[in-house]
Amino acid sequence: MTDATTPNSRSGRRTGRWIAVIVVVVVLLVAAVVAAEFIARSVVTSTVRSLVVTNVGLPDDQDVDVQVAGLVLPQVIAGRLDEVAVASDDVTLGPITGDVRVDLRGVPVSAGSAAEGGVASVRLDQEQLRTLLAQLPDLPAGTVEVAAPDVTFETTLTLFGIGIPVGVTATPGAAEGDLTITPTGFQVAGNAIDTDTLRGQFGGVADTLVQTRSLCIADRLPAGLTLTSATVQGQDLVATFDIAGAIISDPALQADGTCG
Repeated sequence: MTDATTPNSRSGRRTGRWIAVIVVVVVLLVAAVVAAEFIARSVVTSTVRSLVVTNVGLPDDQDVDVQVAGLVLPQVIAGRLDEVAVASDDVTLGPITGDVRVDLRGVPVSAGSAAEGGVASVRLDQEQLRTLLAQLPDLPAGTVEVAAPDVTFETTLTLFGIGIPVGVTATPGAAEGDLTITPTGFQVAGNAIDTDTLRGQFGGVADTLVQTRSLCIADRLPAGLTLTSATVQGQDLVATFDIAGAIISDPALQADGTCG
């Protein structure tokens, strides 16, 4: 019986087998890379979470969300993470308690190196803001309400021995790392008036009320954090901080700052 197999058909089968082998190898390599990426991401996020819980003093069961942008494995190999975001609710940083989000750039994988820098934001609801502003002398923090883009509070001015209720509208902000509250408008007997009118009615008694009030918080926060803004967003006040990249490696920046 004549063998019908030709050289071309045998070559075709060999080629088919090689293609199948290559496909299998590629699939295995892809699977290995995917597995390595999964493991790298899991290890990095778990390590970052543990460091945050330990260094900030959070409870072990605190919900801390860690996100690393892009593919993690190439960044780990290169020795630096491009962007790392950490978020958690009801975190206490010095005198501030609120929902915190931290975004860091160029975070080194190994210890002893500085990151490129970052930004942190703390979102305070009305009660948390009242607790913070209670540290300002003579400000009736219990009356503070958030009304975007400002905050309001109620106080009393005494004229000729008579206490007169005054509603104050104020804009939060930041100056030289301090939290500021700047009065912008007033309500007296149901009438809206400006600063000049208030001074005209109450004279020097109103001087303290119309001035910007500052609250230094630097001495209760790491020196590597600098308050840069405070704005009302919706029903919350959002405080934003610049983060010095070296804070992750420099003990001086990790220690509390000072108030001038």
